[in-house]
Amino acid sequence: MFHEFTQLVADASGWAYAIVFIFAFLDALVPIVPSETAVITAGVVAASGDLSLALIIPAAALGAFLGDNAAYLIGRRFGDRATERFFSGDKARRRIAWAGEQLDERGGELIVVGRFIPGGRTAIALSAGMLAYPWRRFLLFDAAAAFGWALYSALLGYYGGRAFEGFWGLMLALMTAFAVAGGIELTRWLLKRRRRTT
Repeated sequence: MFHEFTQLVADASGWAYAIVFIFAFLDALVPIVPSETAVITAGVVAASGDLSLALIIPAAALGAFLGDNAAYLIGRRFGDRATERFFSGDKARRRIAWAGEQLDERGGELIVVGRFIPGGRTAIALSAGMLAYPWRRFLLFDAAAAFGWALYSALLGYYGGRAFEGFWGLMLALMTAFAVAGGIELTRWLLKRRRRTT
């Protein structure tokens, strides 16, 4: 089955880049879209020479960048209404104020790390827009995050595909991606827990 899938991607190579772009764009808005899987799979196919790594990376980066900015603009446009409707209590207002402080203090770090956490990228981009985080700063950090994410995902698939041909290369790449995302999430959780105890 894997061979048929990769052959389909290879046969429609022009479309493959568009699919990578679309998945990366949509994943920033709808976190269930498997953008990492699409980019990693394209990297595995590139290892066999059927796709160009030099085109996969910019397609994924541009899709991720535009998707993140669309989420930011949605948060900016509808954030006031959402805040009034869903965050009207004192406790909710304190949480919004805390989130704004976190973005002010470590916005760049959150934007970059959030790009590597499925669902995190959507939450960060929407929150940045909703809390009026400066768009120019968001653009700068998000451009670096989108490029780093695309490079990481595509190279993970590429080198996994080179090390283990076919299905096992994809499995190795996906397991590595899950381990990295899980490690980031675990580190974030441990730091949060440590801050609470001190």
